[in-house]
Amino acid sequence: MPDFTAHAHPVLAVRCPECGKAPGIWCRRPSGHRASELHAGRKAEADRIFIDQHGETASIERLPAGGWIIDPRGRSRD
Repeated sequence: MPDFTAHAHPVLAVRCPECGKAPGIWCRRPSGHRASELHAGRKAEADRIFIDQHGETASIERLPAGGWIIDPRGRSRD
Protein backbone atom coordinates (compact mmCIF):
# COMPACT_ATOMS: atom_id res chain seq x y z
CA MET A 1 0.00 0.00 0.00
CA PRO A 2 1.61 3.32 -1.06
CA ASP A 3 2.52 5.79 1.68
CA PHE A 4 1.70 9.24 0.29
CA THR A 5 3.42 10.98 3.22
CA ALA A 6 6.81 9.25 2.83
CA HIS A 7 8.25 11.14 -0.16
CA ALA A 8 9.24 14.68 -1.14
CA HIS A 9 6.10 14.77 -3.32
CA PRO A 10 2.99 12.62 -2.69
CA VAL A 11 2.80 11.51 -6.34
CA LEU A 12 6.15 9.76 -5.88
CA ALA A 13 4.32 7.15 -3.78
CA VAL A 14 3.36 5.23 -6.96
CA ARG A 15 5.28 3.75 -9.91
CA CYS A 16 5.13 5.87 -13.05
CA PRO A 17 3.12 4.13 -15.80
CA GLU A 18 4.81 6.30 -18.44
CA CYS A 19 8.55 6.01 -17.70
CA GLY A 20 8.42 3.04 -15.31
CA LYS A 21 10.28 4.72 -12.45
CA ALA A 22 9.75 3.05 -9.10
CA PRO A 23 8.07 4.74 -6.15
CA GLY A 24 10.32 7.40 -4.66
CA ILE A 25 12.24 7.95 -7.94
CA TRP A 26 11.56 11.11 -9.96
CA CYS A 27 10.32 10.66 -13.55
CA ARG A 28 12.85 10.60 -16.41
CA ARG A 29 12.63 11.86 -19.96
CA PRO A 30 13.32 9.44 -22.85
CA SER A 31 16.83 10.98 -23.03
CA GLY A 32 17.45 9.81 -19.46
CA HIS A 33 17.44 13.29 -17.98
CA ARG A 34 15.27 14.09 -14.98
CA ALA A 35 11.86 15.38 -16.06
CA SER A 36 11.00 18.88 -14.87
CA GLU A 37 7.51 17.68 -13.86
CA LEU A 38 6.07 14.33 -12.87
CA HIS A 39 4.23 12.58 -15.71
CA ALA A 40 0.47 13.15 -16.04
CA GLY A 41 -0.20 9.40 -15.99
CA ARG A 42 1.62 9.09 -12.67
CA LYS A 43 -0.40 11.95 -11.20
CA ALA A 44 -3.65 10.29 -12.34
CA GLU A 45 -2.59 6.92 -10.89
CA ALA A 46 -1.62 8.56 -7.58
CA ASP A 47 -5.02 10.29 -7.43
CA ARG A 48 -6.85 7.02 -8.14
CA ILE A 49 -4.95 5.05 -5.49
CA PHE A 50 -5.17 7.87 -2.91
CA ILE A 51 -8.97 8.00 -3.31
CA ASP A 52 -9.20 4.20 -3.11
CA GLN A 53 -7.19 4.24 0.15
CA HIS A 54 -8.53 7.35 1.86
CA GLY A 55 -11.87 8.20 0.25
CA GLU A 56 -13.08 10.99 -2.00
CA THR A 57 -13.22 13.61 0.77
CA ALA A 58 -9.63 13.15 2.02
CA SER A 59 -6.84 15.58 1.22
CA ILE A 60 -3.10 15.66 1.69
CA GLU A 61 -1.54 18.80 3.11
CA ARG A 62 2.04 20.01 3.43
CA LEU A 63 3.12 20.53 7.04
CA PRO A 64 4.76 23.87 7.93
CA ALA A 65 7.91 22.08 9.13
CA GLY A 66 8.01 19.92 5.99
CA GLY A 67 6.47 16.59 5.17
CA TRP A 68 2.84 15.71 4.56
CA ILE A 69 -0.28 14.79 6.51
CA ILE A 70 -3.50 13.18 5.34
CA ASP A 71 -6.73 14.79 6.49
CA PRO A 72 -9.61 12.30 6.08
CA ARG A 73 -12.13 15.17 6.23
CA GLY A 74 -10.45 17.08 3.41
CA ARG A 75 -9.94 20.78 3.11
CA SER A 76 -12.66 22.95 4.57
CA ARG A 77 -14.99 24.38 1.94
CA ASP A 78 -16.05 27.79 3.25
